[in-house]
Amino acid sequence: MEAVVYYVIALGLFMETSYGEVLRCLIEGLSWLAGQKPARAVGKSGITFARQRLGAGPLEALYGQCRPQATAGTPGAFYKDLRLVSVDGSTLVVPDTAENRASFGKPKSSRGETAFPALRFAALVETGTHLMFAAAVDRYSIGESTVAERLLPRLERGMLLLVDRHYGSYSFFHKAAATGAHLLARTRSNVILPVEAVLADGSYLSHLYASTKARRHKREGLAVRVIEYRVQPPGETFRLLTTLLDASSAPAEQLAALYPQRWEHEGVYDELKTHLRGGAQVVLRSKTAELVRQEFFGLMLAHHAVRSLMLEASQHDALDPDQLSFTHSVHVVRRKLAHPPVFSPSASRPTSSATPASNLHSTRRFQSRSPRPTGPEAEDVQLSSASPPAHKTPQNPIQNLPPAATLLTEQYWG
Repeated sequence: MEAVVYYVIALGLFMETSYGEVLRCLIEGLSWLAGQKPARAVGKSGITFARQRLGAGPLEALYGQCRPQATAGTPGAFYKDLRLVSVDGSTLVVPDTAENRASFGKPKSSRGETAFPALRFAALVETGTHLMFAAAVDRYSIGESTVAERLLPRLERGMLLLVDRHYGSYSFFHKAAATGAHLLARTRSNVILPVEAVLADGSYLSHLYASTKARRHKREGLAVRVIEYRVQPPGETFRLLTTLLDASSAPAEQLAALYPQRWEHEGVYDELKTHLRGGAQVVLRSKTAELVRQEFFGLMLAHHAVRSLMLEASQHDALDPDQLSFTHSVHVVRRKLAHPPVFSPSASRPTSSATPASNLHSTRRFQSRSPRPTGPEAEDVQLSSASPPAHKTPQNPIQNLPPAATLLTEQYWG
């Protein structure tokens, strides 16, 4: 069944390619599997039967082994000694079958319902590397924050979770803080956060409560620090909430400059849904709920594999992973899939010296330094040769507060 696991991951790399063509491409690279003969090509029904036998469980369990991979030297991956991670949700469209409609539901539209059912998912992202290391999926009608709460047990002490204001509930913050991780979240303007003590940097201490009654009796409150600042133009006021209570070790100015790193999450979803999936017009293939879940985790594993290779390449040349092109990296992996695989879902990588990606550094296909290859191999120029994306943020996100941002100081509260 290991070959079927590889096949499902390969489907995530070739979303716009037929079942049979993906299988033929994969077969050419399976001879490296120790003790196995190359698989024979089968028809679409045979592929579906093999996927049904496998189910979604093994792919979900395999994805559950993913972990953040940034090291202390990875640019933009840490704030002081805290690993930067973010959470957000999105949707994916699935085929319009009776089972998918019953399992996932259709979004509402101005004319009734949309043409296709959709699933809702949420993911945890290591913002410095763009690695999605945890994900949960549910039907469309389930709220985004409800799905995201299922990921909170994956948080650990030593992480700083960047959160959008959509997740600003007491329940979400309380469960996240209970893991030992710290929070930095934008919160809605109507959330009541009484000023308890104003700090030297203009931020203030407060408590977040589950209800008005709990706040009145000061029961089970979550201690937080509030930072407010304005951005000009258009003069919008941002209010951040954090469990980093010490203003001397985490100044308000630094946290205000750090929070935009949360938007790296949007770039990750662009990689997944536009550059890997192929755009909004591409629908997942699977016609049953179990195979939709299987395909979803295969797609997540494909993204994780590409991003892991990009991180490995960037570490060798001491680059920020954001300086590598995700699209170019996907093209390289697709071209090399017919060779011994560039990633392995097994516990250990193959050790054959003939494996092109068993040692990325010795092959030099993913490096940015001279000499560059010539002839047909020139197209596989090192991943780091691509230009950085237009939305690239500074390597040190806390170095300076954006010039247009003005912190609201103690005088504001006077």
